[in-house]
Amino acid sequence: MTSGVEWDEDLVGEFVAGFDYPMFVVTAVDPATGARAGCLVGFATQTSIEPFRFLVCLSRRNHTYRVAGSAPVLAVHVLGREGEDQRELASLFGEETGDEIDKFARCDWRPGPGGVPLLTASPRRLVGRVLERLDLGDHVGFLLAPVGLRIDSAADPIGFAALPDLDAGHPAG
Repeated sequence: MTSGVEWDEDLVGEFVAGFDYPMFVVTAVDPATGARAGCLVGFATQTSIEPFRFLVCLSRRNHTYRVAGSAPVLAVHVLGREGEDQRELASLFGEETGDEIDKFARCDWRPGPGGVPLLTASPRRLVGRVLERLDLGDHVGFLLAPVGLRIDSAADPIGFAALPDLDAGHPAG
């Protein structure tokens, strides 16, 4: 008797097809060097109601992952579904790599708690203290406890499906 469920790596794409994950920009600063980084992230979720916890996952290949490795706080920015400025931020933080350019020279931001960059055009943002870093395969999960929230607009978040033409700054995985 079989369970009717077997592992087939070729089916992963079909399993997640149609999932329209909200997209976030995660920013970090290395307290020792002052190096700033940020990237577009699709793997993020609330993990607890009480106490509130939020998990963001960064690719090990990503410049932001290397900076976030020593950061005590991260900022998670919701990008709105509407507005060219929101798509421009998604493109900047999704297609460019901090290995080659200073993304923060190309957008408006201000320093937040611990110096973490806060994108002023983001309609919602959370700053969280890093509680734990979790090995999740080719990504590392950063479990965050909020130290600050800002809501300028309840705009619906931009989803993965709205950004079909982005060419990632680093290969996925």
